[in-house]
Amino acid sequence: MDYKEHITKTIDYIEQNLTNEIDLTTCAKTCGYSEYHFLRVFKEVTGLTPADYIRKRRLSEIAKRISSDAEPISEIAFLYGFNSKENFTRAFKTEHHILPTEYKFAQNSLKLYEPLSFEIKQFCVKPEIITIQSFSLTVYKSDENYPPNFWNKYNSKKLSYRLSGQKTCEDFGVNIWNHTEKRLDYFIGIQTENAIGDISGTQEIKIIGGLYAVFQTPKTNHANFINTINSTWEYINTVWLPQSCYKRTGNYELESYIEESRVFSEKIYIPIELK
Repeated sequence: MDYKEHITKTIDYIEQNLTNEIDLTTCAKTCGYSEYHFLRVFKEVTGLTPADYIRKRRLSEIAKRISSDAEPISEIAFLYGFNSKENFTRAFKTEHHILPTEYKFAQNSLKLYEPLSFEIKQFCVKPEIITIQSFSLTVYKSDENYPPNFWNKYNSKKLSYRLSGQKTCEDFGVNIWNHTEKRLDYFIGIQTENAIGDISGTQEIKIIGGLYAVFQTPKTNHANFINTINSTWEYINTVWLPQSCYKRTGNYELESYIEESRVFSEKIYIPIELK
């Protein structure tokens, strides 16, 4: 049975009441279900409990306002139902792994949750197939399971400037599958030739030259940047690679972006070879 039409009514209700009290009984009534049935269906359709979805949506709207409003953070949080500064700070840090004050200062891009939509949107990014020369990166290894959370730390702590000696440089996110530990290893840093500042706690990675498919993520805005990056990776993995005449080599894959540019588009480099 397709429950999406019914759940859409609840999503609309939640969006209209993000700054009001939202109870599960009313949410269930909007789609004509009992509370028990509503909780089960909502989780099945969205992958989140109603409480988790509401929390993520509120935190996302607060983050947008923090980045654009001069209003105190505590007042914005209170408007969206957080009854104390401590509760909001704890929720924000749990979600993004940085403090709201760090985010306001750095204005880095966060993984925000837009209103859930079941509309299927076409997505396509054509790569440029190029040959690049080998080069080295000086990087920090991620201590997070989710790369965007490590980017939050990297940007909020201005680690790029620390590495470069206060110069604006292109930042690289680097990933490779760790076959021994069966997980993705992730790193962020700058080209070694630019790393003339404090490099304590870093390591050097050699990027092997060769054939690469280079994807430019569609230009977007601050709020939707991380979602657009995720959509591009999904397209590469589920559409472009299976349909192309190329396959991964298994070497380091890269993301590159200059945070200070505020362009909100990055390049993704996939090392490839013919199938």
